Amino acid sequence: MRDELSKHDWSGVKPMLPNKPRGVPRANDRRVLNGILWVLRSGAPWRDLPENFGPYTCYNRFVRWRRDQIMEALAAAHDDAVTAQLALRPRKAGISSTFSSIELRAGE
Repeated sequence: MRDELSKHDWSGVKPMLPNKPRGVPRANDRRVLNGILWVLRSGAPWRDLPENFGPYTCYNRFVRWRRDQIMEALAAAHDDAVTAQLALRPRKAGISSTFSSIELRAGE
């Protein structure tokens, strides 16, 4: 799907997720996170989550990760990455050329 995490994004997220071995094999973390992000982006209720993300795993994992503040850490890492990207962009000095053609009328 086009809204799923890219390999590059996943490589940055994967080390932040808990990896505790348990008796039951864990569901695919990448698929679960894509399901969580699908619900957060769409605003749909959890019960409308497409079947390919798993029935209850996404909600249960979201609740656990939110409780353990993993979701906050992911959001902070995302904000830091966006800030770093914005810092690399060249900035223009002055006003955009779109404003040069605007004429102010008297009294406005």
